[in-house]
Amino acid sequence: MHIPIKRSNSDKVFAGVIGGLAEHFQWNPTIARVLWVILSLTPVPGIIAYLILWMLMENPE
Repeated sequence: MHIPIKRSNSDKVFAGVIGGLAEHFQWNPTIARVLWVILSLTPVPGIIAYLILWMLMENPE
């Protein structure tokens, strides 16, 4: 099962997950990353959600 959103190839810090979400929804990537950090104040759920998104999102082209 894949999400029809691609990870970013150009705007990435680790795997391009947040950059891909920002590109898909036309958000500012910096604001998306700040919101991600705020929403995952406890590190374990944020890391797990990031890894799940990394596995489910399509590879960048």
